Amino acid sequence: MKIAIANDHAAVELKNKIMEYVKELGHEVINYGTDSLESCNYPEFGEKAARAVAGKEADCGILICGTGVGISIAANKVKGIRAAVCSEPVTARLVKEHNNANIIAFGARIVGEETAREIVKAYLEAVFLGGRHKMRVDMIAQMEERF
Repeated sequence: MKIAIANDHAAVELKNKIMEYVKELGHEVINYGTDSLESCNYPEFGEKAARAVAGKEADCGILICGTGVGISIAANKVKGIRAAVCSEPVTARLVKEHNNANIIAFGARIVGEETAREIVKAYLEAVFLGGRHKMRVDMIAQMEERF
């Protein structure tokens, strides 16, 4: 699987560790984030990764900023993106199973490396359940068409 990853200055160190972990799990990583600790604007990086996922250049994405919130809000502005902030692995599994989230996000200032690894693993191993959940995801896609 190809996984887009993006981050801001607050998450360079954690991004690098998560990139290595994702590779250890056997996936390809495409880095759309910054490698600099100099202050930068997370919306730019969130949009790059989201556009890669929406454009099928990547199968899914992982976004990391200070809290995971700002970068996920930016990503969710891209049509077709369902980015969800996860601070623990149960939510990461459920956003894939129930919401077919194509991007997860978390905060480098919120979760440590071990929890981040657990979140990523839970998300990548989860499978969308479809059924009643598909109907709801389709409703969200229809909302995008109205705006």
